[in-house]
Amino acid sequence: MNSTLETANEHLSANEPSWLAERRAAGLDRFKNLAMPTARDEAWRFASVGKLSIDNFNPVAAPASTTLDALTERSELVTTRAGRSVYVDDAPANFEGVSPELLAQGVVYLPLAEAIEQHPELLKKYFLKESTELGSEKFFGLHAATVKAGSLLYVPKGVEIAEPFVNYYWTSATRSAVFPHTLIIAEDNSKVSVVDLFFSETDANEALNISVSNIHAGANAHVFRKIVQDWNEKTVSFQLDTTVAERDAQVQNVAVNIGAERARFESQTRIEGPGADVKMYSLTVAEETQEFDQRTYQTHNAPNAVSDLLYKNALLNNARSIFSGLIKVAEGAQQTDAYQTNRNLLLDPTAEANALPGLEILANDVRCSHGATTGNVDEAELFYMMQRGISRRVAMQLMVFGFFEEIIEKIDNDELAENLRQLIHKKFESKIK
Repeated sequence: MNSTLETANEHLSANEPSWLAERRAAGLDRFKNLAMPTARDEAWRFASVGKLSIDNFNPVAAPASTTLDALTERSELVTTRAGRSVYVDDAPANFEGVSPELLAQGVVYLPLAEAIEQHPELLKKYFLKESTELGSEKFFGLHAATVKAGSLLYVPKGVEIAEPFVNYYWTSATRSAVFPHTLIIAEDNSKVSVVDLFFSETDANEALNISVSNIHAGANAHVFRKIVQDWNEKTVSFQLDTTVAERDAQVQNVAVNIGAERARFESQTRIEGPGADVKMYSLTVAEETQEFDQRTYQTHNAPNAVSDLLYKNALLNNARSIFSGLIKVAEGAQQTDAYQTNRNLLLDPTAEANALPGLEILANDVRCSHGATTGNVDEAELFYMMQRGISRRVAMQLMVFGFFEEIIEKIDNDELAENLRQLIHKKFESKIK
């Protein structure tokens, strides 16, 4: 951990504004002074914190130009887009800005470093203002102190953009530490879609990821974000996301989690305006000794709003998952409609799923529910398909893909949805026996 600290601010600009320097200093102070999580911490219940280490990971110098070019060429899961950024070990490899038409409408899509220089008031209002409350405050502090890679997407009032903005974050160097950041600001009556993708160059390069995403959806804004996490299985990953939804905003998050040795995903949703509707979907595939730790917080501070969460996990071998979610309804948030569901499919008897859904209701006119289910593959269904000439391996694959299709079909981009099916198939094809 100390070696990570030694280089935490090494590559940052000395010309950053004072407000950002203050936020970085506060983050570094938080990282230094907060203790590492332990098994006694409720926010880390069931997690293998004894195996969690961020020692000896460091930000690295810019990769070779040949690496930047090669990974840019591999960043093509979504070919029709409104803009694209590619980062390798937090170094910019490629940035496709917005079209002249969108630029004329006031749309801003910039690398963070340029956004800080060109739009300081916008960044001061939103950047690094929303921390996590779900247990990884220490790691958010390191992110705040170090972040330099990522993008700002600002969509003015009334602007609707059909094609998605796509951000790729790669790791390449050995023992690299990366701190990606996606900031989405959608003003009133706007519409936008964003895809964030996280990949490793090879199966061998060890890495630490502490990424942050913030969505601010104004009144009647429509925001759709897709997340694809496919790090290699030598990566430790923290993904700390927040969503703030104002009156009548519609926000949808779909996360597909495939990679990493240990991955923790903290998702906070705060509804601040009546009529808001926030959907949260997640699909996770874990194998071998992978561990996926999912913590969610749905906060309703306004009446007549909806939130709906569905997380599905499929676990092979000795893989583990933890789901801990809380729906909190404030005293004045009457007629809240909130749901939280976690479903786990165990493909081996040694796989393990832990679920802790919860409610905290301070209003008396609400409709809220939560639930969790964990089950094995239905042997009767397997037998039925095998009797019709389908091998056990293929039959199990078909059942698993049927289990996941409810999530994949939420994705509004056919090209991305099909590419995700292929990524999941690639992971399963050598593991299901």
